[in-house]
Amino acid sequence: MASPVQRVDASSAELADYSSLTDVALRRIREPAEGLFIAEGEKVIRRAVAAGYVVRSLLLEEKWLPALADVLDEVDAPVYLASPATLESVTGYVVHRGALAAMSRKVLEPALDLARSSTRLAILEDVNDHTNVGAIFRGAAGLGIDAVLLSPRCADPLYRRSVKVSMGAVFAVPWSRLDTWPGGLREVQALGFSVLALTPDPEATPLHDLPARVGARFALVLGAEGGGMSERALSLSDHRVRIPMSGGVDSLNVAAAAAVAFYALGRLAR
Repeated sequence: MASPVQRVDASSAELADYSSLTDVALRRIREPAEGLFIAEGEKVIRRAVAAGYVVRSLLLEEKWLPALADVLDEVDAPVYLASPATLESVTGYVVHRGALAAMSRKVLEPALDLARSSTRLAILEDVNDHTNVGAIFRGAAGLGIDAVLLSPRCADPLYRRSVKVSMGAVFAVPWSRLDTWPGGLREVQALGFSVLALTPDPEATPLHDLPARVGARFALVLGAEGGGMSERALSLSDHRVRIPMSGGVDSLNVAAAAAVAFYALGRLAR
């Protein structure tokens, strides 16, 4: 095992990266500023390493040493062993999977460069729930979306909860942030994308009624829970589209709606 292993307790200074993980406001500021994010669980850690993210350190229950031995041989980072009680004391929550890794972020590729090399985009406007962001990325990875672009105020895909819910899909789907909003939609249109605004508006076009040509190169825009997409963003879209609903339900959770739309648009594009 190449990585040095050290037993630690809750007072160890080496664990600063893992402290106060439940303070969302702190992490939103601290993680991007320091180039830090936290990967939780064996599968997620493996996917992050496979995607080329650099490990700063690992904080593990001892039982995970054999399971992660090959990863530890591959990375050059200290490994801290701690009891479940210490993990909970340091992080502020119960670490059910018993394995954490502090990892360095990559420099984001410019959003329009990412768009140029893509055919199917998802664009998120101010989706500020980390669970929804993670679930959207998982759907994007499984349903053929090439890249995800975020408005400036959208939640961080590398926040611990987003990474966990996505099962590491945030490492598989390229993403970046648009510098301006909603003006960035015009720039995406200029690259040849049909911008589709997903909305529960009953006057919008049902997804299955879109002409097939629209699905060739599309950017699906999704808004936040509750308020949905802004009027400014809606006004810049080429088409307003909806998922036909029944049973007196007017809309789905944004992550569920994204998955339905990704699938339907993927079929149109064939």
